[in-house]
Amino acid sequence: MMRNILKARKFMYVKQFKGFPTISHFELVEEELGELNDGEFLTSAEFLSVDPYQRAMMLNFKPPALMVGGQIAQIIESKNSNFPVGAKVFAQCGWRTHTIIKPEKFAKHELYVLPDFGSFPYSYGLSVLGMPGNTARFGFLEICQPKEGEIVVVTGAAGAVGSIVGQIAKIKGCKVIGFAGSDEKCKWLETELGFDKAINYKSADVEKQLKEAVPDGIDCFFDNVGGKLGHMINEQMRMFGRISICGAISTYNDEEVLIPAFKTFHRRNLKMEGFNVHVRWSNRFMEGIKGNLEWMKEGKIKYEETITEGFENMPNAFIDLFNGKNTGKAIVKVQKNKY
Repeated sequence: MMRNILKARKFMYVKQFKGFPTISHFELVEEELGELNDGEFLTSAEFLSVDPYQRAMMLNFKPPALMVGGQIAQIIESKNSNFPVGAKVFAQCGWRTHTIIKPEKFAKHELYVLPDFGSFPYSYGLSVLGMPGNTARFGFLEICQPKEGEIVVVTGAAGAVGSIVGQIAKIKGCKVIGFAGSDEKCKWLETELGFDKAINYKSADVEKQLKEAVPDGIDCFFDNVGGKLGHMINEQMRMFGRISICGAISTYNDEEVLIPAFKTFHRRNLKMEGFNVHVRWSNRFMEGIKGNLEWMKEGKIKYEETITEGFENMPNAFIDLFNGKNTGKAIVKVQKNKY
């Protein structure tokens, strides 16, 4: 039986980013979806992710182009026994409400059925039990290789990745100092997540407070922010320190990029390594998700999300990222579409 024509809504990137993103960079349009072919299935998005990397990635596309991004969706129609109706999936489908998916066009880390999260919400598949969780787990443990008693500093510590990194560092027996952009976020890091100290980089004398917090220097630095703050932290590294470069959100909208002082790296025998979790550990995604899920069940990791209601508010949620309005992962919840 032929179903009614289904219209998907999607956000297109219509103007090249220059400086901070604005509403004018996006356009909401509709697309008619046809019937399924063998092996395909149809999804309805429930939660969508907004991430800083999306700004950088869209510079590779000529407008107009579909905004990239991951989502948690439910399968509502299927001609593929590996993806049955009712299953929840993570899919790298972009900013759209409905998608006809051909699985062979996706890499393993771009499309998979979610495991049972137990009492945790499926939105966590975009955060602690998804890409940000794996970014924190592998990017910190594999590159920094922390040892009990070491000093760990995390920038963007109240964000999707940094908040997990700090908690993993505590699990490993480290002393953890986090940087965040408000007193409220700093209080959350210390009282709820167990950071030893959190510093508001917007109001504090960063250099003074950092030296007071770690007078003997830093062993591991997990950097989500880059820029001048990252540079100041680099200068406080101990001999044989390890630096994991996850992101540089403070510089994404800048015309000029600060050059690090490489003499410090040479003199102190530092290791600095950047990474993309999809490139480095794509074959270990489910391992990371299940490992973080166990830590959550044991109460070793707590998590918070900033959820924006309504698919039409995707651009607003994305813009808010660069203004530091999110605590934990920024997610958009789709109001249920009738089908």
